This record gives sequence, structure tokens and C-alpha cells, in this order.
Amino acid sequence: MRHILLILSTLFTAPAAAADLRVVIGNLRSAQGRILVGVCPEAQFTTAECPYTAGAAAASGEVVVRDIPPGIYAVQAIHDENGNGELDRRLLLQPLEGIGFSRNAPMRRGPPKFDDAAVDLRGDGAISLDMRYFQ
Repeated sequence: MRHILLILSTLFTAPAAAADLRVVIGNLRSAQGRILVGVCPEAQFTTAECPYTAGAAAASGEVVVRDIPPGIYAVQAIHDENGNGELDRRLLLQPLEGIGFSRNAPMRRGPPKFDDAAVDLRGDGAISLDMRYFQ
């Protein structure tokens, strides 16, 4: 009987619903271009392979990323001022456009560690982060 109850409870337990995350961007140096945001599990953090992405006009100052399953993620954002869809860099190293990370994770000689930027997303929510510029 216990087995049947366990099976029935498993069948009727609703899976956790995907949610939307509103990302509010501070410290934008201009309203030109777009803001591109990626919500990444650890394996894809600081890559272009984040599974949950969205973009919006920089003038809006925010981006909504939709349908993110519950979990631990880090958020990364770029201010794509020239609208070419990528982060431009000087000599493939230093960013020429703004970058930002959830929890305003510190960058010490490179991108932040996942644990410094990690957020637990469980349902609709909002975070804010500041853009940083290196030129």
C-alpha cells in the first residue's frame, strides 16, 4: 500500500514551474545599443553558451529573461553599445564595452568566480547589477 501511495504522490506532484527574472541594470554610461543578459548554470558561466538569454534596448535599463527553471545560476550582462551582438575587446582581453554580474561579483584579474555571482532562482524575481567599464 505504501508503494502505491508513493507512486500516486509522485504522479500528482507538480514540477517546479519555470519563472521570469527581471534584471535591472545600473551605471550605464549611455543609452546607446542593447543590454544582453545570460542566466547561466556553473558549466556555462562566462561563456556565450548560457541557456537562458534575453536583450533589450539600453535606454530601458532592464531586461526580462523568461522561462528559467528553478536552480542556482549566475547572471552576466553586457552593454553592447555598438549593437553587433557581442562583447568587443581590446586585443582579445580587456572589454571595450560594459560588463556586469549578479551580486556585483568582484573581478580580480579576470571574470568573477561562479560562487561569487550565484543566485538561487525559485519563482519570478528581480535582481539588480551595475555595469563596469574598463576604458
